[in-house]
Amino acid sequence: MTTLRHLAVASALFASSWLTVAHAAQPLLSPAELATAQQSAAAPVVIDIRDPKLYAEGHIPGARNAPYGKWRGPATNPGELPDLPKLTALVQSLGLTPATHAVVVSTGADATDFGAMARVYWSLKVLGLKELSIVNGGMKTWMAEGKPVSTEAPQVQASNYQPVLDESLIATRDQVRSHVDLSNAALVDSRPDAFYQGQTRAPAAKLSGTLPGAQQLDFNQWFVKGTAQFVDKASAQQIAQKVSRKDGQDTVAFCNTGHWAATDWFGLSEMAGLPNVKLYAGSMVDWTQQADAPAMENQPSRAEALAYDAKQWWQRKFK
Repeated sequence: MTTLRHLAVASALFASSWLTVAHAAQPLLSPAELATAQQSAAAPVVIDIRDPKLYAEGHIPGARNAPYGKWRGPATNPGELPDLPKLTALVQSLGLTPATHAVVVSTGADATDFGAMARVYWSLKVLGLKELSIVNGGMKTWMAEGKPVSTEAPQVQASNYQPVLDESLIATRDQVRSHVDLSNAALVDSRPDAFYQGQTRAPAAKLSGTLPGAQQLDFNQWFVKGTAQFVDKASAQQIAQKVSRKDGQDTVAFCNTGHWAATDWFGLSEMAGLPNVKLYAGSMVDWTQQADAPAMENQPSRAEALAYDAKQWWQRKFK
């Protein structure tokens, strides 16, 4: 009898778990899938992160505008996650709650633009929203497939949602410093070769190179060759196998300002389904602001660094 009761409880728990998964939003939606979802009673809320001018020229019907810059930090550290009160005001103005299925869309111009959608998706998840999707191919694909556009801005009823940060998705500078010291995480550099090899750096970063022990996973690998279309789940799982990580360890994606790294985070966490994947939002710009940071790998010599700085100064002054 006890065994039967245990089996019944286990079956109920399994069924509950299956239902939860079945109702979870797909991380990627094609324009056709989004158009179908918009006809349902529980239509998703589309968040258009393009600039207001592009939004005004034509957007997905019902989409709410929240330009990408609103989700970013200051010029001195653009990858930094904005303060919680600022983000709270933003999600409330968009009428968002944890019950909302939010769908993020941008231009779809290229792989770099996808990073903007992935970064906003990550930000929303950090703020407690779990039903999230990205329009694969963005507005470029939406319009290429002949889907409708509107120039009318919807009336939005603000929510009173009070987010609490999900810190399991965030890697802070101190945490990354600990991972570097203890070699107990997979540190994933999402940047192309020139950055990873220390041949160039972001304007706001003080040093070139990469984190000690970092593996490279260029964000461009996540896209169907020659397009801005993100790969399917099976392909994402194959790409994720390139990351070497011991069981139970965190994976921390980073880049220059947490933009390209958001694509790696999305691919590893949301598409490939790896656990414990975090984003170091400030990335190399934040890391290189430390006066006592550990020596980086692939760091150029002092003479090479000075030559690079002189070249950058000359180009800024006389361009």
